[in-house]
Amino acid sequence: MSGLPYLDAADVARLVPVARAVQLLEDALRAGLDPERTPRRPVVELPAGQLLLMPAAAGRYAGVKAATVAPGNPARGLPRVQGTYLLYDGETLAPLAVMDGIALTSLRTPAVSALAVRHLAAPDAGDLVVFGTGPQAWGHVLALREVRPLRRVAVAGRDPDRTAAFAARCAALGLEPTALAGPSEQARAVAGADLIVCCTTAREPLFDGGLVRDGATVVAIGSHEPDARELDGGLVARATVVVEARSAALAEAGDVVIPVSHGTITTRHLAGNLADLIAGRVTAAAGPRVFKGTGMAWQDLVVAAAAYEAWHEET
Repeated sequence: MSGLPYLDAADVARLVPVARAVQLLEDALRAGLDPERTPRRPVVELPAGQLLLMPAAAGRYAGVKAATVAPGNPARGLPRVQGTYLLYDGETLAPLAVMDGIALTSLRTPAVSALAVRHLAAPDAGDLVVFGTGPQAWGHVLALREVRPLRRVAVAGRDPDRTAAFAARCAALGLEPTALAGPSEQARAVAGADLIVCCTTAREPLFDGGLVRDGATVVAIGSHEPDARELDGGLVARATVVVEARSAALAEAGDVVIPVSHGTITTRHLAGNLADLIAGRVTAAAGPRVFKGTGMAWQDLVVAAAAYEAWHEET
């Protein structure tokens, strides 16, 4: 283990730009990768939070990410989510490399969302509302710019200073930013948005889903627990809903699990998974479109393998 190459966050970002990550994920699905066959991740409850183990195997590689979620860390000035990735040879299971697991998460999650948006959103979607001001929120701005002609970004955050700083970063990209100051401004922004992205730790709906206009696309990636959600049942019920995998969504995605448990929708309401979407087997109805992601191990593996191969070519 001590002799394994270590790819840090800067390495991962350099070796696999976000636009390439989006295409790698699409290529993997088109080549036959079945999200439904990804092993379920064990979630181990710890005194300080959670330990998530995310194994996957596909093609020439296998791998596992050990990620931790420590809700108390931000108050200590530490990341809420941390982790390490170990990549193996798929045939011999010999370890090949260790990587910054959170760099992978910060890359593949927005890339997965951008892939869904590429196939769900209107081609001219340019007005984005982002709930959240953390690394995932920023990663989604960068990723969605690769698949849609973003013009305006409105950001809703709990901390006014962080929200203003996020808006300033958007301005530096040449986007027209707005820092949303309160519920009324957020409601107006949601009602006019082409794209809405939720990247928060919220456990209850962030906004009235009735405000979302038909044809708008909503991405929710902030929660991976069956009792936490960012979207209300009314929005989910009138939307075309795409998930990473039905099995994962029905076990982990509160945005889906809660409406099912309340009888607002049935499991048949899910229009398809990502593989279905990429293959053209999902037809969007007249209402909004929703992509719900919880994060899956196959996504880490696809990006980690590409990072390793790019590193290997350099050395």
